[in-house]
Formats: sequence, structure tokens, C-alpha cells
Amino acid sequence: MAVSGRILLRITLFTLLVASSIAHDKKDHDDGDDHKAENKVNQGVTYDGRSVIINGKRELLFSGSIHYPRSTPDTWPDLLTKAKYGGLNVIQTYVFWNIHEPIEGQYNFEGQYDLVKFIKLIGEHKMYATLRVGPFIQAEWNHGGLPYWLREVRNITFRSDNEPFKHYMKKFVTMIIDMMKKEKLFASQGGPIVLSQIENEYNTIQLAFRELGDSYVQWAGKMAVGLNTEVPWIMCKQRDAPDPIINTCNGRHCGDTFTGPNRRNKPSLWTENWTAQYRVFGDPPSQRSAEDLAYSVARFFSKNGSLVNYYMYHGGTNYGRTSAAFTTTRYYDEAPLDEYGLQRDPKWGHLKDLHKALNLCKKALLWGSPTVQKLGPDQEVRTYKQPGTSLCAAFLANNDTQNAQTFHFRGKQYRLPARSISILPDCKTVVYNTQMITAQHNTRNFVRSATANKNFNWQMYKEYVPTQLGSMTKEPMELYELTKDTTDYAWYTTSIELGPRDLPMKKEIFPVLRVASLGHGLLAFVNGEYIGFAHGSKVEKSFVFQKPVKLKAGVNQITLLGTLVGLPDSGAYMEHRFAGPRSITILGLNTGTLDLSVNGWGHQVGLNGEKKKIYTEKGSTKVEWRKLSESPALTWYKGYFDTPEGNNPVAIRMTGMGKGMLLPWKLHVSRIQESCGKVLSGKNQLPNSIGR
Repeated sequence: MAVSGRILLRITLFTLLVASSIAHDKKDHDDGDDHKAENKVNQGVTYDGRSVIINGKRELLFSGSIHYPRSTPDTWPDLLTKAKYGGLNVIQTYVFWNIHEPIEGQYNFEGQYDLVKFIKLIGEHKMYATLRVGPFIQAEWNHGGLPYWLREVRNITFRSDNEPFKHYMKKFVTMIIDMMKKEKLFASQGGPIVLSQIENEYNTIQLAFRELGDSYVQWAGKMAVGLNTEVPWIMCKQRDAPDPIINTCNGRHCGDTFTGPNRRNKPSLWTENWTAQYRVFGDPPSQRSAEDLAYSVARFFSKNGSLVNYYMYHGGTNYGRTSAAFTTTRYYDEAPLDEYGLQRDPKWGHLKDLHKALNLCKKALLWGSPTVQKLGPDQEVRTYKQPGTSLCAAFLANNDTQNAQTFHFRGKQYRLPARSISILPDCKTVVYNTQMITAQHNTRNFVRSATANKNFNWQMYKEYVPTQLGSMTKEPMELYELTKDTTDYAWYTTSIELGPRDLPMKKEIFPVLRVASLGHGLLAFVNGEYIGFAHGSKVEKSFVFQKPVKLKAGVNQITLLGTLVGLPDSGAYMEHRFAGPRSITILGLNTGTLDLSVNGWGHQVGLNGEKKKIYTEKGSTKVEWRKLSESPALTWYKGYFDTPEGNNPVAIRMTGMGKGMLLPWKLHVSRIQESCGKVLSGKNQLPNSIGR
């Protein structure tokens, strides 16, 4: 039976109300905090050395990254509502080239890839948008967002002053900009987009290309500006960003690490404040405290900053095969809105309170003159005051990481915890301290669904293991080139004929199969029998598989299954990264070591179950499913779930599984990967729409 289902686990979150002690000036808060382009005289977007200026008005911008393909359209309104209620007035997203043009000239902007719909929703929520066009984005995304087919363009060098790359980059960027213009989505047209980004953290690889890197930066900037969006362009972590492009900061503490804009007439913008750290298979949970995050933001705004973006505000899910090499399905789960879109408190609430406090300082920050007063080795006061008026805001900073300190400021005494900042919107009253949390705490609990598990049973189908394949080449083909980003799997086969004298004389001694691979994983079979599995890691993708094998006199079939866990997403010369088996030898024969690397190899892309699409309702009827029993290597599992009770987010627990893919009908949810004997993607989110 085909029963609709949101699979396996129901999640219950006990969310406590956020208490705030901050006084709030309604008039000041409304002054520019709601984006109402349709009710304003459109003056476009400009900037100066203090801030971005939207429709003629200076703005303090509190931004959060939410990536449209890492969530589903039915969740977008809720995510944006929670972001706005958390004090944000900007949403930042990348544009993901490889999902929009997976095959050259064939475009996809449907469903969760509907960029226009997402940007329009941001505007409908009265928020601004930052569009990071890239088109290289990194983002822990497969191939850094670049489509695989770009690797096969003749004489191409990614992200360099290289004519083939520049041709395709300009073509895609122009298409995206034209699409936004057609829908009137730039602020200069009355839409929500106030900033656009070209390239991404190029300074980290620029030296590798020498003068071709320098000229590429200049070309990229000129190309972007020439598209005439009438909103400012930015380049993150790009000290030599050409005018009029704004260079911005990425990192955890830009208030201390950012050397500042490369021109005095450009504002200080922070495009990535990392709310945690993305994880790769094998990593422990990533943590960044609400206190440290709040401290970094308060410090940046106290030092002339006017925009902060939380990367990520909601990380979401790397659906299907979209994650970069070894990156987990769960993305920035420790962000203010977790993978399921639930508030993670106190982080969400503490930042909401911070935004309120900074908005109370808005006029002083944007129009006042700054001064700095040192009160001790690690203590200072930063004041913004407009001469001749009562407008005044102060930031008391105790940068001592060990001890609380007492401040004497304007005739009053203030006690600050270690490494904290107090915000005084009137230079008198403390409304917020970064170390003192008044927001409530919550916890996320997974509750086993009685309904989904009541009549649930697994069935299994063993994947066919080939022994002789066509598509012969002398050496095993490189794995990226072979699969072309269409699957994580490719088969390699060869055969050897041995005589009785070739084999060890002692029965207890076995020859050893050794395979040196450039990554990412490998399963080995000899004469159809499973031998073992080995894999690399994010740090060291290459590995050596080495296992004893039973060989016979006569013809022996060697079968290898090469596996991938995503393409690279960063670094210079990405088009020259390789994977798959490179050296194959058999050791321990009486006649010595036998090198099979040039023995002649057959190839097959993908698994038999993938070709038959047995993960679909129709395809599942093409094979014979059996009751669950002892599972051989390479086994497909199928089960039906009744829709879980309630409307909470749903997860499936995959503990005990190895490398593979979770495939509810109609949607590839996620990769799973075994590492060091453990499954590292223990719970996988399913979109709520699956159950409908």
C-alpha cells in the first residue's frame, strides 16, 4: 500500500516565552525598520562612509542568511516571519548556479529552486534582500555552486582571468540580473534587493593566480557594475575590491579583525558572522554561545559598523546530493533557527534583544560623532554624540576575558561581567549587556511517533554486483569525470587468470588486495564476494584499501565500487581535483606483486537500483523485495509509514546505516555516511510537505 507519510519521528519543542527588559521607542523602531517600498518615493540605494542609504534614509541593517534550496517553499513564510520577529530587516541568500543550470542551457527555477518567488516573499514580509550572485559561492555546496559541465569546457580555469570561464560567468550573472530586473526586484525599481555580491572570498586564492588573479578581480567588478542594477555591489573578504564595490568582512569577530573598507567613502559591512560552524562527517556538534555572538555584534556596531549578517540564521538541510565533499546533511543546525526552523533559545531571543537595544541607539549611531575613552588596560567607552543636541549613545566594553570590572562613566558606576559590552542608548541607562541573558531557554526533544511506527516493516533488495563490464579503458577512469555529478557511485571491473603456482602454498596465507584511491570511498568484491570498505575524510580524502582475499586457480573477477560524498567547494584550480582508484595491486602471490592498474578496466555509472528508480512508487515494482534478514553489502531498504500525528517537524533516525541515500518518494532528502563505525547523520529532516 502507498500511504502518504512524513516519516518516523515527531518533534516536540517546548518553547518558552522570551522576556525582554529593554525599553522600546516605537516611533524610532518603526522609522525605517519596516520595508514599505510601495509607500515611499523611490530614491534607490547609495552609501557613504557611515551606512547604506535606502530611499534617502540611513539604515542599521540586521541580516540573516536563509538559503532557498536548503528549505522548501511551504516553510519559507514561517522562516521569514520568525526572522523578522527576531529583529532582522534583511535576508541574505546565495544564487546556486548548478541547481539552476545543471545541464548547459537547460534551466530550473521551479519548486524550492524558485529564486524569484523567494525574493518576492522577502519583500512581502517588508524586509530587504542581499543577493549574493557569485556565481562561485563555496557555501559548503557541491562544487561551490559551479555546474559540473563547466569542468569539461576546453581550456577553462575557474576564477581566473581566463576567457572561457569569464564567458560563462558573465552569461549566467547577466541572466540572473536580467531576471531580477524583469520582476522589478531591485530596490531601485521598488523591490527588496538593496545589495548584490559578485565573487566570494577571492582573496583566499588570489595569489595562486598571480597577475591573472588581480586582473580577474578588476574584470569581475567592472562586469558587475556594468549591469546597471542601481544598487551597490559588494565583494566579501576582498581588500582590493575595485571602486565603487564595497569590500566586506567575513568571520567571527569583525569588530576586531576587519581592517576596514578600502575607501573612506564606503561603509563597514559584515557579510558573514558565523553563528556556529558547518559540520563534516566525523565532527562533533558545533557550538557558539549566544553571549559570544552578541558581544561580536555589539563591538562591530560600536566601531562604526552598520550591517551584520548572521551566517546562518537558518541553515536548513542539504537535500539530495547538494552538499560539498564530506559535508553533513544537517547545515548550521546550531543557528538561531535550527534545521527544522525552530527557535533555538537563548540564541534567537538574546539576539532579538540585542537588535532592540541597537535600534534604540540608531539615531546616535548614524548621525553622532564617535569618541573613544580608555578606562583601563582592557576597558573602554565608545560614545556617539551629536553636538548641540541630547542625542547620545554609549558602549561600555570590558574586554578582560577573566574578570568583571567596575566602570565610572559620567558620574555613575557600572558593573560589567568579564568580556562583555553594555549598551546605553541615552549614555545613562543600561538596557542590554551581551553577557547577561534575559531571554528564556528551550530544548528540542525528539518523540517517537506511535502512529508512524505502528505498522512499519522494512523490506530489502540486494543490489546487483557486476563482474564484467564494457566501456573498457586501460586504466580505471577518474571518478568525477566518470559520474559527471549524476550519481555518487560507479563500478570498476577487471579479471586476472592465475595458475596453481601463482597462489600461496600455505592455506592460512592469503594474498592481499591493495587499492590506493584519491577518494572518497570504495567497496571491494572478489568473485562476487564482498571483501570490505574503506573511505577518506574531509581532511584527507585519499586513502588506501588493503584486505586479504581468497583467489582461485583460473579466472578471478575483481570488482570495485567507487563512491563519492560531494565535489570540492573551495580552493584554487578546483577543476583539477580528482577522485577514485588510481593504483590497484595484489600482494603476496608466489610470483610477486601483481599490478592491476593498467590491466584493462570496465566501467558502469550508477547502481542498478538507481537506473530502475526503485526509490519511486513505480520503479519499486521492477524488483523483488524480500523480508528483512541479514543484510549483505549494498542493500536497498523500503518501508511504508503512516503519517505521524500532529503538525510538528518530522525526522527519521538512521542509526546503524552506512554510506547511502535517504529517498522518500518524490524527494531525495539526504546523504548518510558511515565514519569510524558510526553513522554521522543520525536524524534526517523530512519536509512537512512529504506527508501531504
